[in-house]
Amino acid sequence: MLSMRALSRVYRADTVETTALDAIDLDIAEGEFVAIMGPSGCGKSTLLNLMGMLDSPSSGSYIFDGKEVAGLPESKLAEVRKASIGFIFQSFNLVDELTVRENVELALLYHDVSASERRRRADVVMDRVGIAHRARHRPSQLSGGQQQRVAVARALVASPRLILADEPTGNLDTAHGEEVMRMLQTLNAEGSTIVMVTHSPAHADYAGRVVQMLDGRILQQHRRAA
Repeated sequence: MLSMRALSRVYRADTVETTALDAIDLDIAEGEFVAIMGPSGCGKSTLLNLMGMLDSPSSGSYIFDGKEVAGLPESKLAEVRKASIGFIFQSFNLVDELTVRENVELALLYHDVSASERRRRADVVMDRVGIAHRARHRPSQLSGGQQQRVAVARALVASPRLILADEPTGNLDTAHGEEVMRMLQTLNAEGSTIVMVTHSPAHADYAGRVVQMLDGRILQQHRRAA
């Protein structure tokens, strides 16, 4: 699905230069569940942002779905993101003034989808992640685990080929964190490709492959025993 070669990201401010990613080589196959781990500041989130085309590399190649996307203008990157990538964030990023259903439908507003079709798709995906019974509630009326389920539903509603999750359990207690991880594992078993940044070895164990990072580089990779 995606292939990165010698991918680097350097940030420059006045006379200071910081290398966040240093010549990364990484492939993600369709249907994989990959966890990215490493200490704070090692480049995990930067790598996820490059995968999601929220940031652009300073050098190197990024081939997504057979096409080179490194160096594309933002308008083209936005088209690819909209068509192919769903995002799950640590902080949920839900709109408190909207209902659960309306939050999920938000992800379809920039697609050519009618209001009735948006509602239908939202209902399907809410049922898929077990939150349909809360469709009319506001985020403030939900537990942390339920809010993250809404965030997952929003990421899934446009049927993305790739789901990127940045510390999806970071703001959850242990029980709700495990609940979200089991849901992600189920989605992967149903065919979703997932790349997740996490600090938790226990949550990384849900993935089929773990990528360890240090100082902007990939230190090692290993596959989890079946």
